[in-house]
Amino acid sequence: MEYKIIKTYEEAVKVIEEVGLLPLSPLIPHYPSLNTITSEDKWHSETEYDPWIWRTKFSTDGIAGYGKFIKKKSVLVSRDLLPYVKTVLGYQQSVEERYYNGHVSKEAFNIYKIISREEVIDTRELRTKGDLRDKEKKKIFDNALIELQSSMDIVISGIQEKKNDVGEVNGWSSTAFETYDTWTNRNNISTIDMDREDAKKYLSAHFQKVCDNESIKKLEKIFA
Repeated sequence: MEYKIIKTYEEAVKVIEEVGLLPLSPLIPHYPSLNTITSEDKWHSETEYDPWIWRTKFSTDGIAGYGKFIKKKSVLVSRDLLPYVKTVLGYQQSVEERYYNGHVSKEAFNIYKIISREEVIDTRELRTKGDLRDKEKKKIFDNALIELQSSMDIVISGIQEKKNDVGEVNGWSSTAFETYDTWTNRNNISTIDMDREDAKKYLSAHFQKVCDNESIKKLEKIFA
C-alpha cells in the first residue's frame, strides 16, 4: 500500500478519510503513517506545511480522533470509523464502574474525574490538579494518561498555549485532553448500536478495501 508524498493539510485530511486510521509513525506493515507520507524536512518547520502542527489540528477541526489508542502509539482515527474503533477498543462500562470493579487504576480514575469536570484541560494544569506535579510522579501521570487513551475514555483535543496573568503567550504550549464523550458530542459524532464482534466485522470490511493481506493480519491482531 503506497501513498505519494503529500504537502498540505487538505491532502492529509483526504488520506485520513480514505484509510480511516492513520498512525503518526509506522505501526502496521505496508500501511501509511503520517511521517511516511510527508517530507521529513517539513516536520517542526512551524509553517502551514508542518505535519507536527497538523496532528492536533485534525482533532481541533473534528476531522479525526487523536490519541495513544493502539500499543501506546499515537494514531488518528477518522470521524466515520471512530465509533467502531471505540466499540472494539473501549468498554461498555463507565470508567467509574470499572474502577470500582478493580479494572482501572486509582490515578487514572482521578485524572478522568478532573478531565470530566474541566471538559478541556492541558497537561500542566492536569498534573497540578491531580497532585502529580512532582518529578518522581511523572511516570505515574504518563501511565494514567496512556491507560485512559488505550481504552479511548479520553482523547487529545488540541494544544493550549501557556499565557501569563495578562493573557499574553508566555512559554511552551502543552497538550490538552478531554473525554471521548465530550469531544464526540461537540463534533457531532454519533454513537453506534453495535456489539464488539459486529464492529470488528465492520472494521475488517473497511480495511479489506484499503489494505493488503499483511496489513489486514496486523490490524486483526490489534482489534482482537
